[in-house]
Amino acid sequence: MAEEFNTATRIVRRDTAAPIQRIKTEVCIVGAGISGVTAALQAAKLGRKVVLVDSQPALGGQAVNSIIATFCGLFSNGTHGFQFTHGIADDMLKWLEAQDKAHYYRHGPNTTVLYYDEVALGRWVEQSILAAGINVVLGATLNGTVVENGRIVRTSFVTRYGPLDIEADGYVDSSGDAALIWQAGFECREPDRNGVFGTQMVVLENINEAAQPSREEIGARMKEVGDKYGLRRREGLGFTIPGRGIAAMNMTHVETPLEPVAASAAALDGKDQAARAVEFLRTEFSDCFGQSRVRSFGLPGIRQTRWIVGTHHLTVDEIRAGTKFDSAIGRTAWPIELHDHDDGHHWIVFDKDHVHYIPLGSLTPAGCHNVVAAGRCIDADSAALSSVRVMGPCMAMGMAAAHALDLAGTGSIHQIDMDAMRARVSDNVDREHYRWDEKELASVATIS
Repeated sequence: MAEEFNTATRIVRRDTAAPIQRIKTEVCIVGAGISGVTAALQAAKLGRKVVLVDSQPALGGQAVNSIIATFCGLFSNGTHGFQFTHGIADDMLKWLEAQDKAHYYRHGPNTTVLYYDEVALGRWVEQSILAAGINVVLGATLNGTVVENGRIVRTSFVTRYGPLDIEADGYVDSSGDAALIWQAGFECREPDRNGVFGTQMVVLENINEAAQPSREEIGARMKEVGDKYGLRRREGLGFTIPGRGIAAMNMTHVETPLEPVAASAAALDGKDQAARAVEFLRTEFSDCFGQSRVRSFGLPGIRQTRWIVGTHHLTVDEIRAGTKFDSAIGRTAWPIELHDHDDGHHWIVFDKDHVHYIPLGSLTPAGCHNVVAAGRCIDADSAALSSVRVMGPCMAMGMAAAHALDLAGTGSIHQIDMDAMRARVSDNVDREHYRWDEKELASVATIS
């Protein structure tokens, strides 16, 4: 008996008079990286109706799609410090710890860094967003805004499926490039001299973990023979979760211009630099990398491009002094990590007891009443921003943005109840919680 197929088709043509699809919501979040995802989850926990928008066809931003591979700035200094950021961060850590070989706490000489598997983190993001009932719009590029009396009342997006307008009471700009604030015509900051380089990550599989070189060994060899391989950056390191034979390698510096043709060229150059770095590793450290294969190239990793002008400009002097602001919403002790020259970067660490704080004013754009920034586009000078734009404090910023919009309602983010705000973010400003058991902490104290 011959099979029957439904082969019918219909002829269609775009209706140029069709109305643009429009969504109304309470909170619209532009950018679905770790700060945007955290803001969305926190806003949903507060009972708000949320729409999360991103230009990529997948959630997770750089944390998942650029394969950053590490959560930095999540713990205080020392080999086994206390945890800085809680709330949504606790939910994430609990989930990762329940998976098989999805994470690894590296207790280094300065601080604890969380290595993670990007596939596992991506699943946590997706499952959490679905469970929270958050509406998601992926592959959407911001194309315009309507601003009335210092408020963004409507945003317009272009997708491959057609245009979309979103009306919201409040917005979070977690785009990384201050795309929402820029598009709305508010003032922004950019580096006035040297730019800040990004990184093209590459994941290698089938490595010999027992022969893995140190960061110092890789860097020394890059300095000696980098010209031979056409390498621009002369330092590198890898992140390995023990027992998996996989390393995420951070070996490149890539320009990140805010111009479409130049940005596209830089992305291709970044992959070329990463491929050269792989050749270097296979040849110069063959015991570890000689049989390795490229599992994946991440999307271009971007550190700092454009950021808002807030009601507080966070400075490197305030970072160094550990200024604890009355309006603090998050904290970290991550070093100043400024990648403003091609072959290396500034790396200035702080002592064991150091903590520095992020004020709400660095998240609130001057002159705008219903937008809060979160992530690497908050207001700070280049050096200060380099120490607070890592993922631990970015999660604290995302939660703070959601709380600020919840407290503001249809009013102004510049006039919220600060006592209520301080109470909501207190865990991320004052709590000292150690994830390590007493036996482990005792052994560390004995060694030190």
